[in-house]
Amino acid sequence: MTIEETIDWIHSRKKFGSRPGLERVQALLDKAGNPEKQVPVIHIAGTNGKGSTVAYSRSMLAAAGLTVGSFTSPYIEEFNERIAINGEPIADAELIAWVERYQPLVDELDEQPDISGITEFEVLTALALDYFLERQVDVAIVEVGLGGLLDSTNVVEPVLTAITTIGYDHTDILGETLPEIAHQKAGIIKENVPVVTGNIPIEALTVIKEKAKAEQAAIYQYDKDYQVKYLQPDGNWGERFDFTSESGRLSKLKISLLGRHQIENAGIAIMLYQLYCQQKQLPFEEKAVRSGLLAAQWPARMEKISDEPLVILDGAHNDHAVKRLVDNMKKEFGQYNIHILFSALETKDVDSMLKDLRKIPHGHLYITTFDYPKSLNLSRYDDQETEQFSVVSLWQFGLAEILESMDAEDLLLVTGSLYFVSEVRQLLLNVGGSDERN
Repeated sequence: MTIEETIDWIHSRKKFGSRPGLERVQALLDKAGNPEKQVPVIHIAGTNGKGSTVAYSRSMLAAAGLTVGSFTSPYIEEFNERIAINGEPIADAELIAWVERYQPLVDELDEQPDISGITEFEVLTALALDYFLERQVDVAIVEVGLGGLLDSTNVVEPVLTAITTIGYDHTDILGETLPEIAHQKAGIIKENVPVVTGNIPIEALTVIKEKAKAEQAAIYQYDKDYQVKYLQPDGNWGERFDFTSESGRLSKLKISLLGRHQIENAGIAIMLYQLYCQQKQLPFEEKAVRSGLLAAQWPARMEKISDEPLVILDGAHNDHAVKRLVDNMKKEFGQYNIHILFSALETKDVDSMLKDLRKIPHGHLYITTFDYPKSLNLSRYDDQETEQFSVVSLWQFGLAEILESMDAEDLLLVTGSLYFVSEVRQLLLNVGGSDERN
């Protein structure tokens, strides 16, 4: 098989959709020899902030000399990045070999009506864990796909867990209230396994605390067991902050990702690193924290890919993330005229997202669509165009027109679905912007 054929086969499992439940992935793992029982895992759930927390965590652990697997979604630059070791995506040849190993197992299970139709995400979950086992990683950081309780990654036997944020997303599957959503996310909490929580609303945190108590899992809460204190933006790109826990204080830490919410994600990661060191009786290295945080990158999260003109990408793909984005834009970029190119999936609360994006000062909102299942239907916005709101049928043309009109006082923000932002990112970098990336 070629790498294209390999990825096509993985994508062919998309036709089975997203199907909450563990029976299919568990059957596949049983056939593979149960790698999920043999790989030490840090399991991370949350509405937003999962990917950044993974990036900070793996970067610090790698800086401390460990071999760290990571399983994330979706991908931004290349498919292989979803399965990586110390930030290096799985090689094409290895992915091909693993898929060829798994195809017959999937075919066997497809013959059994009660567990047929294993999904793309289920295949990747099993394959990633098996790959990490064979490569003998010290620890794998696994990002939940959807929810937690019934997500296929919830087959792992973690050494630590984390829940980053709780907000409204996938309400058709996870529930329509924050406590209902928190119940699903808290499903990753396991007996006697410590859990770190981020900046979470009290009604959701109450549910998580009850689950932790039932599982006798020690809980480390944001602003109680550890604190992050925002200092100021970094002069180049990023943020500076202090971190404090019962072990002491780390002052003037720096991250390369922009946005005040990113220091909260970094705080979760530092707490996870501290707990991991305690568990494994490893030295807690301040140098690893500082260098790891600084080195951590996560594409399409307040990512600057061009200075002239100033272009920022942020995959704020739900209302919770958009509110954070609007807050960042007000605080960091109030002096600019801001062109906002936005698209999303129909499954999201698009009207709420647009309502928030309109609050960005000096902003002009361009709404568009893209070639992806369930992408935005523009027809219901045709009669809503104003001086500050435009409908763009082809995003490539809209992007070109915006860029041509920009000067030093303008900023282009591309946001919405990560799938959309990824497409725009590829185009911008392919036409010569890659040397501008920060």
